[in-house]
Amino acid sequence: MTAQQKGVGVTRPGFAWAAPAAVFFALFALVPLLLVAVLSFTSWNGINEPTFNGLDNWTALVHDPVMIQSIWTTLLLTALGVAAQTPVSILLGVWAAGHQRNRAVLSAIYFVPLLLSATAVSVVWRAVLDPNFGVPSQLTWLFGDGNLLGTRSGAIGVLAFVGVWQFTPLHALIYQGGARAIPRVLYQAAAIDGAGRARQFLHVTLPQLRNTVITSTVLMVVGGLTTFDTVLILTQGGPGTDSTVSAYYMYQKAFKGFDFGAGSAIALVLVVVATLISLAVVRFTGYDEMRSTAEGI
Repeated sequence: MTAQQKGVGVTRPGFAWAAPAAVFFALFALVPLLLVAVLSFTSWNGINEPTFNGLDNWTALVHDPVMIQSIWTTLLLTALGVAAQTPVSILLGVWAAGHQRNRAVLSAIYFVPLLLSATAVSVVWRAVLDPNFGVPSQLTWLFGDGNLLGTRSGAIGVLAFVGVWQFTPLHALIYQGGARAIPRVLYQAAAIDGAGRARQFLHVTLPQLRNTVITSTVLMVVGGLTTFDTVLILTQGGPGTDSTVSAYYMYQKAFKGFDFGAGSAIALVLVVVATLISLAVVRFTGYDEMRSTAEGI
């Protein structure tokens, strides 16, 4: 065995290897975030010079009922997305990792939503769910008057469904990669012990996908907290403000109300909430330890 194979004289890459990514992250993430934080303490209409107003924007947000409601709506949509997407994407990903007949063709068809932008998906579903000419208008025995977006529960349900339809293939693809990385010897050992497909899935596949589940969940949470374009096109925050999420409320404040200070405060709240939830998921699941689930590693 050579010295390199033994690990003798092998050093970790220096900081210079990460410098380009660090500079890119600083310029396009940290600097804009710092500017948003500064703007959250100002009054600015996007044209004149910003003027410092202290904590006025933050005080107004704390006492703004629409802001409080938008936070709860955002959290509700995020929870619904995680609860619905996780089991479906796990099952589809594990199935797509197999060797079934026509698996590749069916997987390619199902992954089509990944090729579409959120705007295109929202436009398509808005046409499909149109209360006058869409599917609900033809199935009044199931959808009543056909106006699914006319009630809070209907609007929330539609937003959750469209999000699941669009993003489940992405997470299924993640689980497909995770499932293919599971050592086959584990399944062979389970089969020798008399475990069927169901027990192999519960006691081999799911434990081995633990880190993949955490990664996928973090992506779902961040995606749910930043939902915007779907709300903009499908519901525009309605009826009333019943489906207004925080990202859409930020857009209303900044780009429709020309109050970029208040919009910046909302954006900063979203960043903090998303970061805290992601860190909590990583911390309490032990993902930060980055232990391999592969046999012998």
